[in-house]
Amino acid sequence: MRSFTGAALILFSAAALAVEPGPDTGRRVYHAQCASCHGGRGEGAPDWKQPDDQGEMPAPPHDREGHTWKHADGMLYRIVKNGWRDPFNKTQRLTMPAFGQTLSPAEIRAVIDYLETLWTPEQRRFQEEESRREPYPPEAQRAPGPVPTQPRDKEQ
Repeated sequence: MRSFTGAALILFSAAALAVEPGPDTGRRVYHAQCASCHGGRGEGAPDWKQPDDQGEMPAPPHDREGHTWKHADGMLYRIVKNGWRDPFNKTQRLTMPAFGQTLSPAEIRAVIDYLETLWTPEQRRFQEEESRREPYPPEAQRAPGPVPTQPRDKEQ
């Protein structure tokens, strides 16, 4: 009986480790890595539509007021992984730092899963359609198995 219990525990532990992170993990990573610029609730920097004193566009919101939902999963993944320089910036530096050396592909995907919880159902549908044309890259594809639950609508 002891060996059966031990084997079952090992299998259970391995299965638990194989579960893909979802919106809850994404929320924790977002708050640790992204909220200082994009706001604790995804509201973005104040005056995010106007260049700052350095001629750079401030961090946009990721909630329903922003435009993140207009971008496909593949593009969002690349921006988080590689960073981004807004083409309207007067400087050459990346205003969105690259997180590819800090976050795993699963963590980057989890952050995007979390952002989807901040959007309206219509915005999520639009973004899902865009993502069919430009999906996540192979390194960020989900492992076969159960799919995380759909994002819940949040009252704001």
